[in-house]
Amino acid sequence: MTDESITLNLREIRATSGLSLSKAAEVTGVSKAMLGQIERGESSPTIATLWKIAKGFHLPLTALIAENHRPSGQSGEVYRTVQFPGSITVKIVFPYDPELGAETFHVSLRPGQSHLSQAHDSGVTEEVFVLEGAMEVLRGETWVSLEPGQGLRFAADQPHGYRSTTTGAAFLNMHHYRPLTPQLPRAAE
Repeated sequence: MTDESITLNLREIRATSGLSLSKAAEVTGVSKAMLGQIERGESSPTIATLWKIAKGFHLPLTALIAENHRPSGQSGEVYRTVQFPGSITVKIVFPYDPELGAETFHVSLRPGQSHLSQAHDSGVTEEVFVLEGAMEVLRGETWVSLEPGQGLRFAADQPHGYRSTTTGAAFLNMHHYRPLTPQLPRAAE
């Protein structure tokens, strides 16, 4: 079963864009059947599928996974954790803030776990800051080793990845989007 927030957010995004399921499938690269299953709460999408949807609609990831993706500006607010089946655990630290053009996640990797990510939307930059354990970040074709207290910034509009050592790892993952306000694709008029 799909997370209810993802279901509701995807329905709202598609309704706002005025796109049919077929057209949404074209702009995201996710099949019409899968989009329909997510909207009906019949399927749990992978993080890779959610990134394809976010990229197709030119939106940040928290637009799909946050319970309320509008920042409240309150300090100390606790945001949700999303466990993607067979993949990484992502806790929203700061949902997307349009004024900053950024969102921040706390990501956990089990010992020996790796996660490869397809290219995000054009102009997206990521920053990784290791909190615990040791890990490597795939930037370009090179794996860069990082220890606690070390960070790395890289262009995320190309394939990239993360992998932990035998100890596992936890890191902050910041996504910075182009300063332009995200715009939903619109249905042909």
